[in-house]
Amino acid sequence: MRLTGKTAIVTGAASGIGQAVALRFLAEGAHVAGFDIDDAGLNETRALSGASEVFFPIACDLTDPSQVERAAAEAIAQLRRLDVVFNGAGASGRRWGDGPVDACTVDGWRRTLDVNLTSIFLVCHTTVPHLLAAGGGSIINLSSVLGIVGGDADFATHAYAAAKAGIIGLSRAMAVYYAPHRVRVNVIAPGLIATPMSRRVQENERIQQRLAHLQPLTGAMGAPKDVAAAAAYLASDDAAFVTGVVLPVDGGWTAW
Repeated sequence: MRLTGKTAIVTGAASGIGQAVALRFLAEGAHVAGFDIDDAGLNETRALSGASEVFFPIACDLTDPSQVERAAAEAIAQLRRLDVVFNGAGASGRRWGDGPVDACTVDGWRRTLDVNLTSIFLVCHTTVPHLLAAGGGSIINLSSVLGIVGGDADFATHAYAAAKAGIIGLSRAMAVYYAPHRVRVNVIAPGLIATPMSRRVQENERIQQRLAHLQPLTGAMGAPKDVAAAAAYLASDDAAFVTGVVLPVDGGWTAW
């Protein structure tokens, strides 16, 4: 119950890692406002939590500044104050034309950066004043191993990699700037995690056979709860002296 008495906003809370983080924060005692474009998924999270009185689902498009402002205002009205922000919303850009830089479409580039990087800027832009007003807090931004190391042909989505690297740069800059105000900013960089977003990998036999090399700790994909456990630590007072960190949760991928 490390988060008892704390309040949190979790984006991407309708499924996958974001849902797991919202459920873990609730289990650790926090009150949580969940942001996602998927209203039905948010209601599923609320049902799974068994704590509907302390989970507040707020449907919004995180690439729309006006919707983010509205969602943040609604969250603060419910939570009364803000201690933690977990930015977990994101998506593969393949559907929009992401790929190797010579093949990535301009629209694919823009849409992928909007969903994965601009959305985090908008949420931070809107919520940091509330953290400052509370006397400090914790921001945890979800990146990827592809924001740290290059991906070969199996992972050649260059707009996505650029967005995830941008999250690391933004987070470190924020960590330094806001440290005197007791706002901690950290990054989690997952490897391959079994979520709806990674279905392509889960169904690709060749990539599955590579897991023993890519993620040698288990030779398998990680689970959303693995990332949620790391997020709970970074959100808690156990990490009171931790800021500007990029924490890989990747089964050893980036250790090579």
